[in-house]
Amino acid sequence: MTTMVVNHNDTLRKQLQAGSEALALGLSEAQITQLMDFLALLQKWNKVYNLTAVRDPQEMMTHHLLDSLAAVAPLRRHAAGLQQGGAVAAVKLLDVGSGGGLPGVVFAICCPEVDVSCVDTVGKKAAFIQQAAVALRLRNLHGVHARVETLTTPFDIISCRAFASLPDFVTWSRSALAAPHGVWLAMKGKHPEDEIAALPTDVAVFHVEQLAVPGLDAERCIIWMKPV
Repeated sequence: MTTMVVNHNDTLRKQLQAGSEALALGLSEAQITQLMDFLALLQKWNKVYNLTAVRDPQEMMTHHLLDSLAAVAPLRRHAAGLQQGGAVAAVKLLDVGSGGGLPGVVFAICCPEVDVSCVDTVGKKAAFIQQAAVALRLRNLHGVHARVETLTTPFDIISCRAFASLPDFVTWSRSALAAPHGVWLAMKGKHPEDEIAALPTDVAVFHVEQLAVPGLDAERCIIWMKPV
């Protein structure tokens, strides 16, 4: 039984390494290990806390880990631009409705220069993020138990993945967006034309970025938005 688990983990690790190489992320062995440890934590806590509907480790790898990793390069690029432009010294990101830490924990592992807060209205999910921060030794990761509408700490980037419609996402998180340079990063499946059309008039989409997720044959994109 133990040998089967080890072999399975070895297969998943190879898939993760191949995926990160396909995305040209240049992750270290330590970061790959952290991502694998995060996957193990997610599986363990999921049995008790129902963090995600996906139970199969293989499906967790493609639909959660690799899916989140696909947004890392765009995030790094934007964060570097903020720092080079002198807008901020340290980039602060808020991941809304993070649930089991997707993509927030993945962002924290792959972007140590970004300070990541994961907010969720469910206390158990915020507690899981705190546990992950301790277990994975991520000083740049924080779990926040709150409704996003109540947050007023300014964040440079506010992200979400499969959280809500774009109009609801920007409306609920508006008070937490740093002015004047703050942006929203929304991970979506197919291009959400109807949601974009329904955005408030003072919010503009400045880039729609297509994503390719290794091992997943599905449409994915990032909708980048900013206040007008």
